[in-house]
Amino acid sequence: MKIKKLALAVLLGALANPSQAAEEFQVEDIQVKGLQRVALGAALTHIPFNIGDELNEFRISQSIKSLYKSGHFNDIAVYRDGNRLIYTVRERQTISEISYEGNKDLKDEQLTESLDSSNIRVGETLDRTVISGIELGLEDFYHSVGKYNANVKAEITRLPRNRVSLKFVFNEGDAAAIEQINLVGNEVFSDEEVLSKIELTYDSPWWDFLAQDRYQKQTLQGDIETIESYYLDRGYLRFKVDSTQVSMTPSKEGVYISLNVSEGEQYTVREVDFIGNMAGFEETIKAINPIRNDELYNGALVTYTEELISKFLGRFGYAYPKVTTIPDINDEDKTVKLSISVDPGKRIYVNRLNFNGNHVTADRVLRREMRQMEGSWLSNQSLELSKARLQRLPYIEKVEFETTQLPGEDDLVDVDFEVKEQPSGSFTAGVGFGSFSGLSLNAGIQQNNFLGTGNQLAFNINTIRFQRSAQISYTDPYFTVDGVSLGGSVFYSEFDAGNANLVQYNSKNYGVNLNLGFPINEYIRVNFGGGYKRTGITDLTTYEQVRNFFDIHEAERNSSGGFDFDTFELTAGISRSTLNRGTFPTAGSSQVLSGKVTTPNSDLQYFTLNLDTKWYFPLTQSQRWSVLARLRAGYGNGYGTVGNNDQVLPFFENFRAGGSETLRGFENNTVGPRAIFRNCSSVTGTPDPTTGGAAGACLGPDQDVISVSQRSVGGNAIALAGLELIVPTPFLDEENSNSVRTSFFVDAGNVWDTEFDLDDYRDLSQDQFSRLDDYSDPGRFRSSAGLSIQWLSPMGPMIFSFAKTLKSEENDDTEFFSFNIGRTF
Repeated sequence: MKIKKLALAVLLGALANPSQAAEEFQVEDIQVKGLQRVALGAALTHIPFNIGDELNEFRISQSIKSLYKSGHFNDIAVYRDGNRLIYTVRERQTISEISYEGNKDLKDEQLTESLDSSNIRVGETLDRTVISGIELGLEDFYHSVGKYNANVKAEITRLPRNRVSLKFVFNEGDAAAIEQINLVGNEVFSDEEVLSKIELTYDSPWWDFLAQDRYQKQTLQGDIETIESYYLDRGYLRFKVDSTQVSMTPSKEGVYISLNVSEGEQYTVREVDFIGNMAGFEETIKAINPIRNDELYNGALVTYTEELISKFLGRFGYAYPKVTTIPDINDEDKTVKLSISVDPGKRIYVNRLNFNGNHVTADRVLRREMRQMEGSWLSNQSLELSKARLQRLPYIEKVEFETTQLPGEDDLVDVDFEVKEQPSGSFTAGVGFGSFSGLSLNAGIQQNNFLGTGNQLAFNINTIRFQRSAQISYTDPYFTVDGVSLGGSVFYSEFDAGNANLVQYNSKNYGVNLNLGFPINEYIRVNFGGGYKRTGITDLTTYEQVRNFFDIHEAERNSSGGFDFDTFELTAGISRSTLNRGTFPTAGSSQVLSGKVTTPNSDLQYFTLNLDTKWYFPLTQSQRWSVLARLRAGYGNGYGTVGNNDQVLPFFENFRAGGSETLRGFENNTVGPRAIFRNCSSVTGTPDPTTGGAAGACLGPDQDVISVSQRSVGGNAIALAGLELIVPTPFLDEENSNSVRTSFFVDAGNVWDTEFDLDDYRDLSQDQFSRLDDYSDPGRFRSSAGLSIQWLSPMGPMIFSFAKTLKSEENDDTEFFSFNIGRTF
């Protein structure tokens, strides 16, 4: 169309003055008429001559072509008036706005980005040929996902001042359903066995809403590769898909898929040979080779072997090795010789480690976690370990890295770490409501990355229904360059057990702690600590399980009837962690074994042991689906004797369970042994002649009356277990997936007292004895199931739990919903 207009314009110019058309002339003036948006100077830059130049027909025709190529004009005509040239132009219309209608599969942002790459944007001129190409391209996209009835039309509306409004109207339609998938030529494996391995399906039941029964070209291509791999992994080295036919129904609403295959026969490995340069690791590479002679050829195993050798070489600086397997097939005896070619390439060294995205955390804090050193060779193992260590930091949400080759250097790279920080300071608060405990509140401030140093500083003043506390703690995880940590805390607390769902007593505690941590290797640390604690106990309620403790320390009662204890504590622990992240991990495990013992010169002599372990098993490659299995166990008791009595674990050190931190679905601290009250039955005798009071005497033990409290007293042993299915949070994009976690859980556990002996109450009447439970039985566990949502909000972690009890004991206090901000006590 443009060529026709150009020829017409030249012809008109020649006809206007035939005598002038044949001869050259010197141009005296150039005029351009019809300009609106385009400046005169901009138009003249596309005319390849100036005033005073000698012109002829050819040069004039070239100027018209040049103006068309500028992209500003739809029509151009040129006239000669004496020695003047007059260009008459009609500019292309300018796009004033772009809109979309009916698009569901493609977002507006995607369409805008695609149009922008084709220079179709607001303010640019309209090129109708480009618009037509975009229409066809969009329709091709819909056809590739099985929507053969889809069409896309661009509606152009003229506006004043040579402008247009561009609107793309989409009619997407529905994807064609797969009516049938046929395999032709398969004899070894049935259609059902092969088709069960692929994504595309047909004739799926109505309830299988995950079935992929809509045709998509890309999915079909992936399924063909899956089928090929299925045969290759079982020795069918000559297998191939000869042809693929996809035919549509007349309505274009369904498709039939036919795959013609040639299975061939099974091949065994005759020999495995290594060729090329193995950088001095010949023996090791041959030793780690998993392919064995006289076994069936396995395509997946061959690929795994190539990756294994590449990763091994990558540990020693050969970052870009080329490992390929060359098969030598013998069709007569159905064997294959595999020649594995190894080219390690050049050893690559690290020039510089760079960090981006750490707006708060200092570079040196991140650099001290590095196991890849500058100046040493590039090691994929060291890089992955460095990434894992960074991700375990509680103030880092996500870490990625890439290598950049230095210009002009083929053996030097920079490693760029891109980190995404998450809030390291938090206001921790808790809000909960239960049928028994009522409303509870707490508050505090904690900074896990103080001033970007990676050190932890916490200052908490908390007041809730059953506890008031104040604590200052500080930890330097790199007190020495070797990774030895040093931390300490000063604390004060007041605790009202009656308001914490426990049998009544009040306690006041204050003290100081110091601890040191030593790294054993990349995953294991040991910790040692010591401290002093002053404990004051008042408002005691006497019950059966605590009588032994009272008997031991009766002489130490103070004037108010309470107790004051000074204890010196020694702690030790060992921890191991291979978690992929410090917050919301999805893979790896952690184990913590810790113990505490008071020194022999303490007023109380006891010890406690705790084990806490968690295992994460990712179910998908993206690790957005994972299973968490966890176990916590603890035991405590006294050591030594006082008089003729053995020391016992103090009742205020008992383990407790229930609540969002231990056993969801049950109120805080309500799971475990209950307090037993035993009162004698007495008879009134004649008045005492001396005092005038009524004389009385207890009847025999078989007449004692038993009552059991609804409140727990805890126990010296605990076991808790849980299983959680971690799932992607609905309606949440991937960018925020690391700050919100949704999981379905099953919790189970129990608290019991190993020192409790039910036989001590055999002297009771049968009626009274039947009121007691065996609190030394660990099998009296509770369980629950439900949904948990955790959000790392700017104020701190928020936890929402919905739980249904599966197994409970009589008088257990349960709760269906709990909500907490931060960590509760």
